[in-house]
Amino acid sequence: MKAILLLNDGAAFEGESFGSAGETIGELVLNTAVVGYQEMLTNPANVGKIIVFTYPLIGNYGVAPKFNESNRVWVSGLVFKEKSRVYSNWQAKGGLEEFTKEHGLTGISGIDTRTLAVHIRDKGPFWGIVSTQQASRQELLNKIEAFRKKTAVSLLPKISVAKCANLKAAAKKYAKLAVLDLGMTNSVIKQLQTMGFSLVLLPYNTSAQDILRLKADGLIISDGPEEDPGLDEVISQVKPLIGKLPILGIAAGYQVLARALGCRIVKMKLGHRGVNYPVYSPPHYKGEITVQNHSWVVDADSLMKLKKIKVTAHNLNDRTIEEIESKSLKLIGTQYSPASPGFNEVNNIFKRFAKVL
Repeated sequence: MKAILLLNDGAAFEGESFGSAGETIGELVLNTAVVGYQEMLTNPANVGKIIVFTYPLIGNYGVAPKFNESNRVWVSGLVFKEKSRVYSNWQAKGGLEEFTKEHGLTGISGIDTRTLAVHIRDKGPFWGIVSTQQASRQELLNKIEAFRKKTAVSLLPKISVAKCANLKAAAKKYAKLAVLDLGMTNSVIKQLQTMGFSLVLLPYNTSAQDILRLKADGLIISDGPEEDPGLDEVISQVKPLIGKLPILGIAAGYQVLARALGCRIVKMKLGHRGVNYPVYSPPHYKGEITVQNHSWVVDADSLMKLKKIKVTAHNLNDRTIEEIESKSLKLIGTQYSPASPGFNEVNNIFKRFAKVL
């Protein structure tokens, strides 16, 4: 079945339908990762986005339930060049196209993603529509415009847990952590449980008083959608907690923490989305390659005005701030995603946070 991707500037790319037939609208974001398509589709932080995979061949290792970051697909659509005709992996339980059809996800393959990526890089950001229906380009442009004019509604009530959920540790070692769930991923939960933390997942709108009443040893503000209007409510609840208990903010959770401290965040032209972003940490005299998935960053000038906050890492490509820390306030914030470095291994940021508790 034929499909079309139309951008809000009128640029059009024709290809083949992938997944469910229909129409879907969203902001286009590029992701340069070679692997991890299933994790990206099920990551709540990507809600409403149309992901453009710059790696040309997608679907070659299939899918498996164990790699889902949540219980559903959150993205609006996917775009890539070539779909693999077969999948081969000893852990695979099915194919990507069957997976997308099961979750009602609309996508398009067979287009020149190199040209599309350059167009987004040079002239973006863009909103777009993927459609398998018979409609003129003007009709599709009108649908994009009408969609963008809609009043933004918070998706956090759908993403976050509806009520407190207790998750036991794999083995008792560390204390109890409260997690403000803006889109907590299964991979982060697994790392924390491996360390021995017991977790209490909290709805995104849990009040500061209720969080303190739990008498948790620390608080994690999880990753989630960066531009959700519900984040203002989250920020108002985080402000009274600063200095009251140790806090770790992850990605969008880090932006929430920074805004609660009084910082501004600014939107990047292209964003960081991939698995090979170099980060340098002057205090530790070493660098590392990180996983990143964001379009906003904390404004450096506003952060420098805070006396108790220290920048502990920055991006080597563009000098954006990747990590902050305050020993007196007992908080850490990280813009990159704290991915596990290997099987049953734990990202170093969690080990550092454990020392703060």
